[in-house]
Amino acid sequence: MEPVKISYDARGLAEPEAAAPGTAKVEGEGGERRAVFDAADLSTRQINLELRRLVYTEGITDVTVLNPGAKHSLVVGILARCKITIDGSLGYFGCGLIDGPEITIRGRVGWSVAENMMSGVVVIDKIAGSLAGAALRGGDLVVRGDVGARTGIDQKGGTIVVGGNAGMMTGFMLQRGRQIICGNVGSGLGDSMYDGAIYVGGKVTSLGVDCVEAELTPGDHELLERKLRIYGMEPKTSFRKFVCGQKLWNYDNLEPAERKLVL
Repeated sequence: MEPVKISYDARGLAEPEAAAPGTAKVEGEGGERRAVFDAADLSTRQINLELRRLVYTEGITDVTVLNPGAKHSLVVGILARCKITIDGSLGYFGCGLIDGPEITIRGRVGWSVAENMMSGVVVIDKIAGSLAGAALRGGDLVVRGDVGARTGIDQKGGTIVVGGNAGMMTGFMLQRGRQIICGNVGSGLGDSMYDGAIYVGGKVTSLGVDCVEAELTPGDHELLERKLRIYGMEPKTSFRKFVCGQKLWNYDNLEPAERKLVL
């Protein structure tokens, strides 16, 4: 009896022998070349390999992916200035670890979109799941619809713009950067944030630990107007600003029993 062939190895590397399918159709000449390929019958690794082939090997700076099928971990690790359009929805961990590309998603996304993005732009036409922009370091993440819980958790830079509502623990452990939420926000806003700013156009269910409201400055108004204008999102109401209260910056307010444990 012949052994059954498998499409993965014991190290957990799916399709270790996969190669770029080379199915993209390229139009134009020189720096004006554009590429389109259908991902309906391709695996996650094949899709990512085809993207890399087009961007790195062929030097094409405008790529459209059709029928992504909400697959997970697509368009990750792209470290080049280019334009990528996803004509459909993505699953979990889409557009992570990118540095430079301008990505438009004509659908929805799952958890952790644009995780650890260094620079560039990711625009999502519909809604996003929880943990959008986790550990974001730079660039703009724009969600025209609603987002789930813990948006921008451990955010270290960049800007997150949400046209709809945001779930609980938005801005949890925010280190630096900005969030602009045009709609309502769930409980625990800005919990344990260290720096940065969160702007909310709707209602706030409750504030998290060490998150306080602050006055808007002329610079804040300019930022809000500019960012929303760039992405065609006009605020319906005036914004409120929330920042770190700085009580967690040191241990001066420890209870006596806690102080003994520390010392």
